[in-house]
Amino acid sequence: MTVTDEDDAPLLREPLLREYGATQGALPPAVQQSFKRNLGTAEAFSIIISIVIGSGIFTSPGAIDANVPSPGAALVVWLVGGILAWTGAATMAELGTAIPGEGLYAMSIMPCDRLTNATLGGVQPYLQYIYGDVFGFLAAWTWVIAIVPASLAIGGIVFVESIYSAIGVTDQSDKMAHKLLAMLVMIVISMANSVSTQFTTRLNKFFVMTKFAAILAIVMAGFGVVISHLAGRDRVTEPGSQDWLTRSWFGSRNTVGLDGSEIKWSNLNGWEMLGHCSAALYGALWAYSGWDKAIYISAEMSAPARQLPLTINTAIPVVILSFIAVNIAYYILLPWSVVSTTDSVAVTSVSHLLGPVVGVAAAGLVCLVVAGSLLGCSFVASRMVVAAANSNWLPGFLGRLGSVSGQSPSTGDAPVNAIIFTTGGTMIFIFFGNFRALVTFNGLAEYTFFFLTMVGAIILRIREPQLRRPYKPFILAPILFAVVSGFVVTRGGMFAPQQAGVLVAVWAIGLGFYGARRQWLGKRRGA
Repeated sequence: MTVTDEDDAPLLREPLLREYGATQGALPPAVQQSFKRNLGTAEAFSIIISIVIGSGIFTSPGAIDANVPSPGAALVVWLVGGILAWTGAATMAELGTAIPGEGLYAMSIMPCDRLTNATLGGVQPYLQYIYGDVFGFLAAWTWVIAIVPASLAIGGIVFVESIYSAIGVTDQSDKMAHKLLAMLVMIVISMANSVSTQFTTRLNKFFVMTKFAAILAIVMAGFGVVISHLAGRDRVTEPGSQDWLTRSWFGSRNTVGLDGSEIKWSNLNGWEMLGHCSAALYGALWAYSGWDKAIYISAEMSAPARQLPLTINTAIPVVILSFIAVNIAYYILLPWSVVSTTDSVAVTSVSHLLGPVVGVAAAGLVCLVVAGSLLGCSFVASRMVVAAANSNWLPGFLGRLGSVSGQSPSTGDAPVNAIIFTTGGTMIFIFFGNFRALVTFNGLAEYTFFFLTMVGAIILRIREPQLRRPYKPFILAPILFAVVSGFVVTRGGMFAPQQAGVLVAVWAIGLGFYGARRQWLGKRRGA
């Protein structure tokens, strides 16, 4: 078969011909999209901030605290996760400006905690360019089958957990009632996304600022407690709420998980502690998800070689400082023995400080944040499925717009089939998983391919030194990311064998699907 320009198109671009989605290299200039380069540094800065700061900062601190021996160690984990995101963003920006990929698509109006990269192409075009078609397919397959539904399942679980935390229930997240409510939340979100693209984008704008309001409220509450104590007006009645003042921030203490199990750090050896620390780091990495979106901003920058590094080197540090400040506030507001026992730390903190009534209001605010993330994530997740179907990586009916039959425009331009497909996968993950297990699974899945991408960036430095790189960070950036992420993925997989086993099964099924579908399409074209 003659190789055409369309054969070189990356997965998440509408092909001119319905060929199989494999590619053999970078996108040719003839089919590249063009954008008006009118995006300034300030606009790019705000876009990255709005994408990276999401619901993770309100939910994952409990999972992190449960896997570290002290609050100080938890803050170190947040710092390490931020540095990893920083080096990763710099390297992804190098690849994004050197290898043609996708442009900015609805990023400014559809911020999503961790899935926008799926709609825009993410690491898939770069893995195809560096390693070949199979790696590109596996990346796309993993996002569609595993990362997308797992991330949505996490959001649905967090939504329900926030409501229960407002009334003081933090230890029953694995109950069937919680799971059914989380499924119901996803059905409502899917129905909202099924109306039309315009309706979804307008609705999502309502949620954008809620995350910033929630962060500011938590930090100010912690600051207020400190000021109150310094002013001699401390009226806190529960001794545990003064742990931040009376106990060592780096002193080892036992931690208690959601199931009531206690980790005695003095009895663990170094290898076991590293396993727990890798699990904690997955929680931080999940909260930082979105750093890889910096590559798409370059498509609309007036001077990307100058503006892109400036944007990355200002936006990511601001996020790191914000996350550390919020976590310090959590440890000020809550007894340290409570932090590890909830997956809705923000709501629990406010409820503990100001009472259940204000806690309900806080739960409402966090739910708005989570709902906005779910809406945006569901939006881009369904578009990813459509793009994969249009490139023949998935069955064609998943790419239809409008009604399930594809014959009636009653639902506008919403990809209903893709939404149903994604929602079904999300239901499975909600039923069989829980917040902390899914965070680890999501981290394993994402960072396996992020690791391969960073190694690929190093390989390209050697293999194609002549490749034009408008932005070229110091080589230490991809090396540092590759070393840390490689260790985290390896140790994390050993520490969480069930999640690793599920991920390997997803890859095995994907490879079988890849071979079978390619063979079937080849016979069909021959006929």
